[in-house]
Amino acid sequence: MPAPPPPLDCPPGLEYLTQIDQILVHQQVELLEVLTGFETNNKYEIKNSLGQRVYFAVEENDCCTRNCFGPSRPFTLRILDNLGREVITLQRPLACGSCCCPCCLQEIEVQAPPGIPIGYVAQNWHPCLPKFTIQNEKREDVLKVVGPCVVCSCCSDIDFEIKSLDEESLVGKISKHWTGFLREAFTDADNFGIQFPLDLDVKIKAVMLGACFLIVSVPTDPGYRGLPRILLK
Repeated sequence: MPAPPPPLDCPPGLEYLTQIDQILVHQQVELLEVLTGFETNNKYEIKNSLGQRVYFAVEENDCCTRNCFGPSRPFTLRILDNLGREVITLQRPLACGSCCCPCCLQEIEVQAPPGIPIGYVAQNWHPCLPKFTIQNEKREDVLKVVGPCVVCSCCSDIDFEIKSLDEESLVGKISKHWTGFLREAFTDADNFGIQFPLDLDVKIKAVMLGACFLIVSVPTDPGYRGLPRILLK
């Protein structure tokens, strides 16, 4: 996909996002992880609706952290364009994400270009619903993310709705796509889709991409009715 001319106030490398209203995130299957269960750094292809690769994402972590903390682990996720330039950096500190510990909930910082924060995604405490808030670079609330009460999938997608702050208007959604029994059972490589308005602020689009990576890694918690393994990578 050729890069369009950069609009005003658009961080370098995010020009692609100004032209699309949907992103597909495909996690790559790691053969070593499938055969041994040994947790490896996750890698993702980020594509447009035509299947053209727009970005490539690589988790940066050490072996001990990955295998000791599992889905709760802190990580840095580097998102590269097709020329290998890092355009977005996602940083998540160590946190439990449990509704029993409201003082230790998950959060991710989105930087574009690397080192310059453009937004945050913060997990909100709720006894039974997975909820998150999308914030701008000033930590002002912009949008809400609300997941289903029972986060369970069998032959169907799981949708997290992106809503206005009053939760009255639907803005978009983040979906975990069903990929078939064999893939779901024997690998942790998942496919996700993100939908948003075409004219949405490009920085918020990038933060919504960060929200996708945060949502799918929130640890299992009784308050969330037992998130299935296929959603917790």
